[in-house]
Amino acid sequence: MKNLLLLLFLFLLLSCSHKPYETKPNIIIILTDDQGWGDLSCNGNTNIKTPNIDKLAETGVTFDRFYVCAVCSPTRAELLTGRYHVRSGVWSTGAGGERMDLDETTLAEVFKNAGYTTAAYGKWHNGMQAPYHPNSRGFDDFYGFCSGHWGNYFSPMLEHNGEIVTGNGFIIDDFTQKGLNFIEENKDQPFLLYLPFNTPHSPMQVPDRFWEKYKNKNLEMFNRNKEKEDTLFTKAALAMCENIDWNVGRIAQKLEELELTENTIILYLSDNGPNSVRWNGNMKGKKGSTDEGGVRSPLIMKWKGNFSPGKEISEIASGIDLLPTLAELAGINMDIKNPLDGISLKPLLMDDATEWKDRIIYNYWGGRLSLRSQKFRLDHENKLFDMENDPEQYFDVSEKYPNEYQELLIAKTNWQKNVASELDINADRPFPIGHPSVFQTQLPARDAIATGNIKRSNRWPNSSFLLNWTSTEDKITFDAEVLNSGNYEVELFYTCPEEQIGSTIKLSFNEAVLEFKIDEAFNSPLLDNMDIYPRAEGYVKQFKRKKVGNIYLEKGKGLLTMQATFIPGSEAMDFRLVLLRKI
Repeated sequence: MKNLLLLLFLFLLLSCSHKPYETKPNIIIILTDDQGWGDLSCNGNTNIKTPNIDKLAETGVTFDRFYVCAVCSPTRAELLTGRYHVRSGVWSTGAGGERMDLDETTLAEVFKNAGYTTAAYGKWHNGMQAPYHPNSRGFDDFYGFCSGHWGNYFSPMLEHNGEIVTGNGFIIDDFTQKGLNFIEENKDQPFLLYLPFNTPHSPMQVPDRFWEKYKNKNLEMFNRNKEKEDTLFTKAALAMCENIDWNVGRIAQKLEELELTENTIILYLSDNGPNSVRWNGNMKGKKGSTDEGGVRSPLIMKWKGNFSPGKEISEIASGIDLLPTLAELAGINMDIKNPLDGISLKPLLMDDATEWKDRIIYNYWGGRLSLRSQKFRLDHENKLFDMENDPEQYFDVSEKYPNEYQELLIAKTNWQKNVASELDINADRPFPIGHPSVFQTQLPARDAIATGNIKRSNRWPNSSFLLNWTSTEDKITFDAEVLNSGNYEVELFYTCPEEQIGSTIKLSFNEAVLEFKIDEAFNSPLLDNMDIYPRAEGYVKQFKRKKVGNIYLEKGKGLLTMQATFIPGSEAMDFRLVLLRKI
């Protein structure tokens, strides 16, 4: 009996000491913004040194021909859903067109349902208002911003799980620190960490210690169209990429310290081609283009003890493949109602791909569709390129390969008919208010329609505010849908100089009306002294946050409208954001 009890005790002891998630690897996905394939020293660029990313490649697996979309939000949607972005309703980078349809299942939901703790820190860009918000799409914790780009990278206005907060220092360092804290807090349970960084997207801002290395640097490598390259912009982008590399090193070090490297899969990739004309392996195209240079991204994956160090995979792959790949590697059964377009890359990663069939990857943006097989690219003008012998896309070989050319033309027509046709840019998708998955709804100037004299501070709306509100005829409206009837507390983010205070504003939605007065001054200067390259976007500033009252909103659709009923000065205010909190 004593022996039996001793055996039972030893069994329980071993059971308790054994980590229950050892068969469930942690996942860390690092996604950069506007970083080209060529912005890494491991890809041959001698203008830059990225030792931490290079080490990731040396100790992990590199995909030589990996493809994403031509711009930001479509790539994010494809990574998260395993489906082409047109299927999920993503057609734009703003105006609500960046949102994924609500019947899509995300990577975060798949892993959360499998027992993972999930977090996203950075640029979301797939919907702001719940249920499009990251907290509604499977992420337990979110810190960052939901727009397409941000106007200031040093301690900016951000959000944490829907609450407006102030960032801490340089934005990428801040996002990384949140990730390090998350890893530390969840080291004893399986986690999924998504780090969608927002650099080197403009504005071109980076801590001085990185810029000092580049501002007087003599570049050695240039774009194939050197006469079109702005070397100052190139240097700024490379300095920002070096900051990314430093932060990748921080993540790798944390995993080493916590002895998590053997149970963590790390992925590193970008969301599109470079955001300027700079060296990119002499490929044709940059961000926004569906040519090779606009859609080819680095992809490095490391899982110590499971992937062969230094292995290079030549087979073509895509962002749509990441969800099925990670799910299979983690041994997770996906409960997804929509069929995936991606396939699992596990056989390539685990050296057991005895037979790998050729496939076609489709790159679509702005009506331009390009097809990539292992050997060929059919571009949006229906020119055929032999990518094995002419990776720079100089020579149309459609006459040399008539059979392959016709096959790709047919595939292109079929994809346009059967896949691209699913996209409905005129679908009725108002901005939702009052979804129970978050405690408040943000309605930023980005999503507003301004009429009359009102102007937008930025030609790209993502990080903009509205100004020149000079008339009682001017309106700011949101195409909205209240999901739950009730009383809502209203908070306003605005600026107004002392000499302009006193305007009366009417906020209305269908029959509901709230009137309030702008009776407190707050005048903030534009943050226009931190860029290392002149920006194309408008500058941003700080705004006053003020509770202006409560309004009862009935469930239903309508226009949420703000209109001044009295303007004593020359302008009512500059508007940035309104928050609606159900009480």
